[in-house]
This record gives sequence, C-alpha cells and structure tokens, in this order.
Amino acid sequence: MPMKQVNLTITFDEEKLSALKRYMGKKELDLDREMTDALVKLYEKYVPAPVREYIDESDVSAAAPSKSRRSPRAAAPKPDQEPEVIQ
Repeated sequence: MPMKQVNLTITFDEEKLSALKRYMGKKELDLDREMTDALVKLYEKYVPAPVREYIDESDVSAAAPSKSRRSPRAAAPKPDQEPEVIQ
C-alpha cells in the first residue's frame, strides 16, 4: 500500500504562473511533475537519511501484512484463455 498522498496549496502570482505553464508547455514539461520532483529533492536534502529509511521501512512493513492476510484462492483464468475443465 503506497503512502497516503496529500494536496498542497500555494500562493503564486497568476500572471507568472500563466507564463510558466506556457513556456513549460512549449518544452513538453509538466508543472505538477516538476513540482513533485522539487519536493522530493527538498525532502532528500532536509530530512536526515535515517529518518527517510525509517519512513520507507514503515511503508514496506505496513504493506507486507496485507499480502499475508489474503486467503488462497484458485487463480481466475485469463480473459484470452479457456477455463480448465476437470473431469
């Protein structure tokens, strides 16, 4: 299970944002992707490595038990395959 995502709201000059989007669009760049990349870089710069590792391990640990809780079931046939007939 991925970590819970949040939305951020920031204030920025409307005319500057419009120009930024226009010129990024000319280079086929996505503002949301660039902002996310910038936040990741800030996170890596300011959050100490041991804390980042702890958070990553917590995320992996939280996802692992959910897999073990699943009950074993027969695999469903793939759409392009005929179901196996047992006689």
